[in-house]
Amino acid sequence: MSNTNNTISVSHIAKGKLVEGTELEYGPAHKRFTTPALNFQALLWNRQNPGPAFDVPLDEILLILEETANWLRQDPEGLVAQALAKAIENNPMNPSVMRSSYEVLPDMFNRKLIMTQIDNELGGAKAVDGWYSVDNMASGRTARMRAFPSRILHVIAGNAPGVAATSIIRGAVTKGVNLIKLPSNDLFTTGAILRGVSAVAPNSPTAQSFSAAYWQGGDDKVESLIMRSQFFDKFAAWGGESTLRSAKKYISPGFELVAFDPKTSISMIGKEVFESDEIMRDVADKTAADICLVDQLACASSRFQYIEGSEEQVDQFCEELQKRIGVERMFGSADGMPVPNSLREEIDGLRSMPDYYRVWGDYSGKGLVIRSDEPVEFHPEYRIANVVRVPDLEEVISEVNVATQTVSIYPPARRIEFRDRLASAGAQRVTDIGGAGWMEGGLGHDGFFPMQRLVRWLNDEGELG
Repeated sequence: MSNTNNTISVSHIAKGKLVEGTELEYGPAHKRFTTPALNFQALLWNRQNPGPAFDVPLDEILLILEETANWLRQDPEGLVAQALAKAIENNPMNPSVMRSSYEVLPDMFNRKLIMTQIDNELGGAKAVDGWYSVDNMASGRTARMRAFPSRILHVIAGNAPGVAATSIIRGAVTKGVNLIKLPSNDLFTTGAILRGVSAVAPNSPTAQSFSAAYWQGGDDKVESLIMRSQFFDKFAAWGGESTLRSAKKYISPGFELVAFDPKTSISMIGKEVFESDEIMRDVADKTAADICLVDQLACASSRFQYIEGSEEQVDQFCEELQKRIGVERMFGSADGMPVPNSLREEIDGLRSMPDYYRVWGDYSGKGLVIRSDEPVEFHPEYRIANVVRVPDLEEVISEVNVATQTVSIYPPARRIEFRDRLASAGAQRVTDIGGAGWMEGGLGHDGFFPMQRLVRWLNDEGELG
């Protein structure tokens, strides 16, 4: 809801309860918003007491999440529609992509999908539902283990609504207590989902296990008070370099950083793409899908496309690629956003050197492709593709590092050829061309299992009394 002066009102959630108020004001002059005062006693949990859901059966939590999915679809109070409208108004994401992102939110709460993650990441429900026996101890001693619930501070990114849903799902099924810091570019998705949890399960331990609030990132007066092992075991941080640099100031023994740090993704396309025009067009379309994932806002969105071939062949591929970047996709709009002046100046400079660069497309946001023999020095975004011609994909290995998330490859045989070396260089994920957006739950994320990191693995050793 907005105030009469066009300042937006943002609500907090305190242990499942809605908190409204306008005591604090933030944001630039053209996008001011207000929030309730920060009441840490209401938002945080006392470490001396178990969390509300520590001993709630997993099946009960999964049922609440399923009912939350239905609530999100039906939107009986209009809260999801309201959150979507505000997200469209205040987020740079294209409205069609934002709508698609909201449409799939309920699907993320699917029981089978969540159980796949629990089975693959934690070893099954037995790990979260209590102490389970470890029977193969080399010493012959008896022992039991538990994926014990943690106290988690989530600082989430606002570039995709699914991040809020993912954080809530992981926090719910691992049974810990969770304070979510609202991102300034998505102030409403988290609150809408948590209000759904409270609507379908009022006063439930799961609802009581979540708080959500906004404060300005990097505000030492706030963060020095709450970013402590006194309150939290884990700091799950999504976001850019500044977020992680700020986070590291507070990491100490007993307060662990679980970082979903920024990544860059690339494509590798072998000479086999030119075996026929049909193959070349198909691969160009799939490459465009990898580029346009969330309008190139996602970490998995391809920025650089390395390709083997002659200059004539690669130019033909670039022409086909540029046509397909402007195609409407589920998580990619037809229009995109206009390229800002800072990038236009960089690209205009490349246009003036036709012996080294060639450019297809304009600055409207419908897609622009730059062909070069070396990667450009700026970060391709706003649906800009940098197609780099290489004599051999072997050369791409030197361009990969620990900040490389997804490498999509054509043909599949070349993926098998390079996967170990890409992993050794630092890449966290390889997939077929066109598969960058299909990040399956239950597989690794940025080189680790998030659920496994978000719990505390505890041992009970010795004979049972």
